[in-house]
Amino acid sequence: MPVPPRQPARRRPHPPRDKRRKQDERPHWGMRAATTLSVLVLAAGGIGHAMVTSMNTGIDRVDPFKDMKNRPEAEPGRGMNVLLVGTDGRDKITKEEKEKYKLGGAPCHCTDTIMLVHVSEDRGRASVVSIPRDSYAQMPEHTDETTGDHHRSHPVKINAAYAEGGPSLTTRTVEHMTGVKIDHYLEVDFTSFMKTVDVLGGVDICTTTALKDSYTGLDLAPGTHRLGGGEALQYVRSRHIDGASDLGRMQRQQRFLAAFIAKVTDSGALLNPVRFREVASTLLGSVRADKGFGTTEMLALGQAMRGFTPASSEFTSVPIGEMSFPVKGIGSTLKWDDAKSRKLFQTLREDRPLGVPRPKKDRATPVDVSPEQIRVQVDNGTRTAGLGRRVDAALKATGFRTTGAPGNGVRRDVARTLVTYDPRWDRSAQSLAAALPGCALQPVKGQGGLMRVTAGADYRGVTPVRAQDEYQGEFGVVTGDQVVCP
Repeated sequence: MPVPPRQPARRRPHPPRDKRRKQDERPHWGMRAATTLSVLVLAAGGIGHAMVTSMNTGIDRVDPFKDMKNRPEAEPGRGMNVLLVGTDGRDKITKEEKEKYKLGGAPCHCTDTIMLVHVSEDRGRASVVSIPRDSYAQMPEHTDETTGDHHRSHPVKINAAYAEGGPSLTTRTVEHMTGVKIDHYLEVDFTSFMKTVDVLGGVDICTTTALKDSYTGLDLAPGTHRLGGGEALQYVRSRHIDGASDLGRMQRQQRFLAAFIAKVTDSGALLNPVRFREVASTLLGSVRADKGFGTTEMLALGQAMRGFTPASSEFTSVPIGEMSFPVKGIGSTLKWDDAKSRKLFQTLREDRPLGVPRPKKDRATPVDVSPEQIRVQVDNGTRTAGLGRRVDAALKATGFRTTGAPGNGVRRDVARTLVTYDPRWDRSAQSLAAALPGCALQPVKGQGGLMRVTAGADYRGVTPVRAQDEYQGEFGVVTGDQVVCP
């Protein structure tokens, strides 16, 4: 995926390689999208042009489009595209907060969140596409303006584009990979995140099962929770809750963004000038944006989006073709599904909605973990020829990521279908068991994220299942009203 070389408008020095933190130790959160999208919602309240534009001095400016060439073409009247990136800056968070919410360590100066937001031409819909930070990309040949080092074209994870070339190289990489012309660039760190949530009085999050992550300290029981700033940061950073890892984290980020928008629109912040200034000032306190996207433009866009609600937003992630694509010197990456991702971004370019209406009747059994996030190896435990292939095909048809290569188990006299799983992936195992009624569950320490199904003589078919937060359509889209608390 070659990209033209480009140096950033502003650069931060690279930390020494031996001091860069391991991937799983870096803070991960998705509040950056809420920052700007919510400012648009706030601006729609019509508080006043002078009040909004007076906050313009709080926005740091970058020029990610300078001297860019060979950019994708954009037809007029097809909406607006905003690239939202989140970096891991935390210089204003106190020592006590870092310890309490496990935010220690040096920042990597890379992007831990990348979202492409498309606002429709009629300003009635916002489509948010999450781009996994570990997506495979090809970095172009370029010279680092800060160090003077020359870098040849080389494979990377997409979040490294910011570390090597700042906003410009990040924008060029995203444009080249998606074919979508970026109109505006917005960048936020999480310095003001906790204060913003606290100013709103917290945000309500619902969960049907317990959510616990020892890396972030998140510990939520089933039910509805009003999260303050620190707890909210833990929620959107967590990626060690289940084997869904980064994909599950992105879905929680999107759920939180929808809940945040709902809180902003329902809290009265739009109608109270003092509260509006307080919330908006906090939101804008850590924003960097391109020179053409000031508060005047935000105000105009926000006023055009009057009536915007969580139902007006739709969320999805780039379709992944290979979950563990190995790259020498880089490790495991996520390789996009070429055909599906091209179709997804073509739909954005044509200003069409990504999702489809929710079916009126859905007979699928709701489960906690989406079958699309669960990898399965099927083995035939009987002497019935072709049983393994039938089970593999049936599980795949309901969404499970089967290997497509069923085998024959050691035993050929298995009476009851068996699911073996690593205890760390127990929620995924329960979701798989719901699709195989009557099966036995057996934990096997160290098995990893791959579920193993040994089909027994009792197999009578697969029960269709879907996630509690069901992602609709071929692009796995969910609308904001489907994931906020009732």
